[in-house]
Amino acid sequence: MYIRHNCTEEFLGDLRGVSQSTVSRILADLVPVVRSVLAEFVPDPKDAIRLARGKVCLVDGTITPCWSYAEHRELWSRKHGTTGFCVQLVSLLDGSPVWISDPLPGSTHDKKAFDNTATVDIITKAKAGIGDKGYQGACMYTPTKKPQWRNLNEGEKKANAALSALRAPVERVVSHFKNWRILHTDYRRPYSTYHETFDAARALFFFSIKWGF
Repeated sequence: MYIRHNCTEEFLGDLRGVSQSTVSRILADLVPVVRSVLAEFVPDPKDAIRLARGKVCLVDGTITPCWSYAEHRELWSRKHGTTGFCVQLVSLLDGSPVWISDPLPGSTHDKKAFDNTATVDIITKAKAGIGDKGYQGACMYTPTKKPQWRNLNEGEKKANAALSALRAPVERVVSHFKNWRILHTDYRRPYSTYHETFDAARALFFFSIKWGF
């Protein structure tokens, strides 16, 4: 319930007839267990490269929001207008998820996140990659940006529309991933617990796909 719905500890405590502090202790014990037990279901870079080799891959980035921790100004994303973590996702054209990166600070631009995670290695080994305008300059196909001195011509507009249509499956993967509401609404626990909670949610995501629920 905590990872799926991002319920508050007070609500979970009321539901189970225990105190908020007890819920906090339970989460501190169980989240790392979920992370550890299900880690085998999360593709590592070698697994992702094997899945992507010779295939066209789609890339997208998303923000997983969190509280504005005063000492972590690097979490502010100007693009999204919130604090959080930047995550890179790779899928195949049929919508099969191939890779979800570790979280980076929210201020990280998609192109920089692409270059500083295994995402770049996966796409390099794939047949081709397709991304949005945020990946201009990366080793994959991206829409043409409008130049300052002219409008896009009809050919460029059609090419952009075609690329956007092809990217729909990875956008669905992002949406499915963030159905785990802990990744869609503000993360409220201490900053030091974020990465293990993210890892647990990512593992549950891949586990749920493996077992079809």
